[in-house]
Amino acid sequence: MPWRILMQSDVEPYETVMRLLEEAGCELDWWREPEPPPGVDYGALEGIYVYSHMWVSRELMARCPRLKIVSNFGVGCDHIDLEGARSLGLPVGNTPGVLDAATADLTWTLLLAAARNAIRGDHFARGPEFTHYDAAILLGQQVTGAALGIVGLGRIGYQVARRAAGFDMEILYHNRNRNERAEGELGARYLSLDELLEQSDFVTLNCPLTEQTRGLIGSREIARMKPAAVLVNAARGPVWDQEAVLEALRAGRLHAAATDVTDPEPLPRDHPLLEQENLVIFPHLGSATRQTRDAMSTMSVDNLVAGLEGREVPYRIA
Repeated sequence: MPWRILMQSDVEPYETVMRLLEEAGCELDWWREPEPPPGVDYGALEGIYVYSHMWVSRELMARCPRLKIVSNFGVGCDHIDLEGARSLGLPVGNTPGVLDAATADLTWTLLLAAARNAIRGDHFARGPEFTHYDAAILLGQQVTGAALGIVGLGRIGYQVARRAAGFDMEILYHNRNRNERAEGELGARYLSLDELLEQSDFVTLNCPLTEQTRGLIGSREIARMKPAAVLVNAARGPVWDQEAVLEALRAGRLHAAATDVTDPEPLPRDHPLLEQENLVIFPHLGSATRQTRDAMSTMSVDNLVAGLEGREVPYRIA
């Protein structure tokens, strides 16, 4: 008898996920809109397979008396009521570790693009105004030898710091806990958040979204940063105050900013952030390499099947 699974429709790579779920003997009910879909027999559901766009509430899980597992395609689980799952005795699995390098690479892509005006330079080079070379235009900020402040020195933040060493950067960090490995191996220096903001030429946000990190960077924090600094958000949209970032960019209180995430995601097409030339925006590409997404597919389906079969979930977060 097939396992009945409620599945979000936009998980990529689609072909790999579908093949693995078919091999596992799963029968799928599709979840395509923000609200849980009507017409589904919630009493028959045994698993939920979800990405970061849908809110998996305690109420939804409680509607499913046969539910055995919630499997998340990705690391961040801020879209899942983890406390609710714990109260119902439901395991939640995610995919830690496998996307650390890809997300760190993407953090650096954002940082370098913002520092050196890469996107603006590309547009200018393709446009009608570029008719002669001018050495005075689009001057950026030098990365090599600068101070990098990492907010959130977990798995991904550590990989960001490793790459910073190749640029001879001073590595500063702020975290819930000290990272002695990074201090010993990379010479990273722990600071309070305010000290980090004041001393850094580049600041990357690599922390998870929690109640403590929601709105972590706002007007007060940006005011403490150097006016030539670059702020990079590779975490989640709500970790920074978008309006405060927009105001700072418009006023020239930052050299540039860059983000892989927004709130909401995507932004409305008339949102003023989209018109800001000194802001680089990516469409949530943090883990978007074929190799990483294939590995995430395998891990998330392994979690799902383990939960369905009553075995220990290999990558359990709750």
